[in-house]
Amino acid sequence: MQSRKYDARRVSSFWTSRQGRDPESIILSAKPRALLCAALFALGVIGVEHPARAQNYPQKPIRLIVGVPPGGTTDVVARLVSQKLGEQLGQQVVVENRGGAGGNIGAEVVAKAPPDGYTLFLATIGTMTINPSLYRKMPFDTLRDFAAISQLTSMPQLLVVHPSVPVKTVKELIAYAKNRPGQLNFASGGSGTAIHLAGELFKTMANVDMVHIAYKGGGPAMIDLLGGQVSLMFDQILTALPHVQNAKLQALGVTTEKRSPAAPQIPTISEAALPGYAVTTWHGFLAPAGTSKDVISRLSAETAKVLQSADIRERFAAQGVDPISSTPEQFAAMMKSELEKWRKVIAASGTKLD
Repeated sequence: MQSRKYDARRVSSFWTSRQGRDPESIILSAKPRALLCAALFALGVIGVEHPARAQNYPQKPIRLIVGVPPGGTTDVVARLVSQKLGEQLGQQVVVENRGGAGGNIGAEVVAKAPPDGYTLFLATIGTMTINPSLYRKMPFDTLRDFAAISQLTSMPQLLVVHPSVPVKTVKELIAYAKNRPGQLNFASGGSGTAIHLAGELFKTMANVDMVHIAYKGGGPAMIDLLGGQVSLMFDQILTALPHVQNAKLQALGVTTEKRSPAAPQIPTISEAALPGYAVTTWHGFLAPAGTSKDVISRLSAETAKVLQSADIRERFAAQGVDPISSTPEQFAAMMKSELEKWRKVIAASGTKLD
């Protein structure tokens, strides 16, 4: 093809005649457009670079915010998983405890953090799916402000009764409670806790009237249950089971959909009397909304490897914890379902916190 040659004077004359303006003014007026194009091009380049950055991720330590003080199962889970995850990623994962307001303070820190994959949150059933319906004001939105990475754990609660209550099964308890409306009471470590709401869900599904007694912590609640000051309690299986084994309490059922490996002889409440009843205390990893999908995928894949390791499974078992990995999509769907379930339970119970 023959190349075309252009004469600058002919071009200048053409633009002057067509636009009625000097060519220089046309060039100057085009500068904003050129700057816009350059900006759009730069954004395109940044978009192209995201996968490359994800491949090199992480290049510095990662903060794992935990919404409870040190000590307790949640903190233990955080430290066990963070250490192993850091080994997998080749960078340290540093646990930072930000307790207060049922975990809301720590969650808010992560919700407002840069979405670069270097600030994560150890999510719990209480903070992410109970608090939004429990507190009158929330500093974050579970589904809008976070990106799901993976579920980590599943922990059953155990329904236990004092020996003074003459029942051996869940069906017998329901029948006993129906004949004595308002006479049975159940303890918890505080209003709005997962242990409290397990009892409220039981009341609703069994259609029984029991009185909730809130204590400042699970320890004092268990002491009064052992002393017979309260009738029954939903408690973490790890803390309740030793009292069952010592014949100080009677175990009726576990709250999860499947029987617990820690006590396979104890039926689930669902199979024993209330089909569909399920309360699972869980943990999971979240990142700020807007975090690169490549970074989320990397973290999810490495977390799955951590949870498959024999030493983590062994150490989780000692805490009464079952390792449960999931895809980001599965974890997000689970949280959405839990939000709706606990919204209904809390509305029925009338429980609210400021």
